[in-house]
Amino acid sequence: MIESTYLVDGTYYSAADPALVPVLSRAYAAGIRPHCMCTEAGVEMYIAKHRNFVIKRMPGTGPQHHASCDSFEDDSAQSGRGALLGSAIVSAADDLVDLRVDFPLTRAKGRTAPAMTDRLAADVTSAPRPMSMQALLQFLFEQAGFNRWSPAMAGRRHQGVIQKYLYEVAAELRLKGKVLADRLYVPERFDETMMEQISARRRQRLSVLNSSGGGGHEMALVVGEFKDVIDSSGTMRIRIRHMADAPLTMEPKDWLRLQRKFCWMFDLKASEVGDQVRVIMCLLVYAKQEHVLHVDTATCMLTSRNWIPLDAAFEVDLVGKLTEEKRRFLKPLRYDASPSEAFPNFLLLDTGSVPTPLHVLSGFMSKAALAAKEKAIACSEPSPWVWQTTESMAPLPPFVAKPNAFQKTAEKSVS
Repeated sequence: MIESTYLVDGTYYSAADPALVPVLSRAYAAGIRPHCMCTEAGVEMYIAKHRNFVIKRMPGTGPQHHASCDSFEDDSAQSGRGALLGSAIVSAADDLVDLRVDFPLTRAKGRTAPAMTDRLAADVTSAPRPMSMQALLQFLFEQAGFNRWSPAMAGRRHQGVIQKYLYEVAAELRLKGKVLADRLYVPERFDETMMEQISARRRQRLSVLNSSGGGGHEMALVVGEFKDVIDSSGTMRIRIRHMADAPLTMEPKDWLRLQRKFCWMFDLKASEVGDQVRVIMCLLVYAKQEHVLHVDTATCMLTSRNWIPLDAAFEVDLVGKLTEEKRRFLKPLRYDASPSEAFPNFLLLDTGSVPTPLHVLSGFMSKAALAAKEKAIACSEPSPWVWQTTESMAPLPPFVAKPNAFQKTAEKSVS
């Protein structure tokens, strides 16, 4: 791993240097842009002011960073994000990002059927396609950094961390003119001795649901790990981990639709590898009365035990291998693209200045998916690592150690 090192107004600083904080304040006021020195030439960054001054990656420069740099981002062509940039994902002048989504934030009165996440891929339209709820969930995880992994993260990614970073990301996103953080609830880490306080904070977070205007019911998003579902007198009660005391109600027919659509995830969770995966749910909820939350729209996303999003059952074995061997890697996300097989399953970030694509061929792929994957492998640069699941997994590409970037730039500064 290359230690983050920045060049600010002619001086080198490590990311952990306490002297960097006042420097950023002065540089922000003077309009000075820092450079990330993960490469010989450096990559221009910018300074943003939130609660503190922070250095951020300039839009579109992610692939210019060294693969092992924390600011590295895969090329948008290697994930479904590229199709949404500039249309469903738009950077605004006020440092917020506007997201155009295909679901409402207000439930119209008289509406009975929830808007599930099915999309008509055959639609023909000249209008920019908005992002689905599942794409929004993936965007949240990607912006929070949960689609990437390094050995230093082992044992440190838990519910408190998930909540913290999803809230931070949501504070910079806007949906239909509303900041997402004001309409998002991510459960707190469960603590039996603090249940009353946790419940009070949850009600405060979801207080936007407490009013019903003439236009209908206000709605909010709940993101958390699926625990189980209980049939209670003809109503399905979905329980989310860390908030099992506040189940979310759903009509049985709507639960069956959701279960059918994501059956492969629920089946995998119930299988022998169930302890290695999580089913993450994103639920658009509203309230007809206090303390009772109803689900309007729902989607699911499979992740590894370490919260890394996954697209298929066969990725469970590969992500386990990568984690076991203490590799540094990134998972390109599908968003609303189809087929996802056109993208690498993972990018290995510790094999040099550019990432190594990792592709998987499964015997359960359809002919179309297999053709898309074989085409992606043939066009891949650099040469990819490929695993056919009917055969033993080949050794992963070797790790390439890099010199400490701060030591290297510090030596340059005094030479």
